Amino acid sequence: MEKLHFNYAATQPIEHPIHIGVVASGDLEVIMKPTDKKESELNIVTGSDGFKEVWQNVLNRFFDRYPLLADFEINDFGATPGVVNLRLTQAMEALKDEQ
Repeated sequence: MEKLHFNYAATQPIEHPIHIGVVASGDLEVIMKPTDKKESELNIVTGSDGFKEVWQNVLNRFFDRYPLLADFEINDFGATPGVVNLRLTQAMEALKDEQ
């Protein structure tokens, strides 16, 4: 098990919490909460060690497109980069649906 931490500059604050996905084999959950901080903070717990660079690449692409300002908690159980991107995008879409 590995714990990862990332920070990203962001300009679009969220107004309410979002929870997407489940912690299951090959999947993950994304929890986003509003924050008063100046940048997004991501705390990731993953069962797959040694993939920090892969996580960083996926997150860089996400935050380049969607600069959401929030506290993120991600609990991963072996999700592929495609599933990570899918869950992050679903969380972003859930924010749009609730506006």
